[in-house]
Amino acid sequence: MRDIDAIAALQDPVRRRLYEYVAAQGREVGRNEAAEAVGVARTLAAHHLDKLTEAGLLESGSRRLTGRSGPGAGRPAKVYKRARAERSVSLPARDYRTAAELLAEAAEEAGLDAGLCAAARRRGEALRGSAAPCADLAEAMEVLAARGYEPHLEGTGSDQVAEGPEGPEGEGGAVASVVRMRNCPFHAVAERFPPLVCGMNLALLEGLLGADGPVRTRMDARPGECCVVVEASKNNIH
Repeated sequence: MRDIDAIAALQDPVRRRLYEYVAAQGREVGRNEAAEAVGVARTLAAHHLDKLTEAGLLESGSRRLTGRSGPGAGRPAKVYKRARAERSVSLPARDYRTAAELLAEAAEEAGLDAGLCAAARRRGEALRGSAAPCADLAEAMEVLAARGYEPHLEGTGSDQVAEGPEGPEGEGGAVASVVRMRNCPFHAVAERFPPLVCGMNLALLEGLLGADGPVRTRMDARPGECCVVVEASKNNIH
């Protein structure tokens, strides 16, 4: 299926909400959960989820949602998660990815890592403009979300987040110490040139969020996520 056809599948508002919900979870989602989340009947949700799978925007599988196995565990249910393949449309056709890969290859061969990081940090500062460094993780998440990083708070043993008197907190009142990002906007190029592009990304976010403010960035690569994480600076941890 052409990219333009796949993206056109999101024209239906219910289908788009279902896609956005599944994509935001970072895990497999069943039909009942998705239907309840967007407020539609299960049969309608199933129809649209299968259409999204046909379009290549979602991937489907099956597993027992009860968490049990063996007799009495129930039949496996169909589940969905966001597809890893990228989709993009440019009219007229453009090929910025090839240009980015060629520039990254040349920079890596020439040993221009330091210069690239310095430029990325300046770009991040320019994007932040006159705004002060992010005051806390909640503000950092807003900035990251606007840039397409899909941030989520990760507390001790849980991704569940509540709002406490000191800002975002993990389940049970423990301050959630790390913001991880489900999406890397530079994923395609980072896969080919990880040290170069991940270093660039780190420097960009240092400038964007404020390197000397209440939050800091560091490398902590994990499969399927951005290689950079954001946390409270040591002098700002309660």
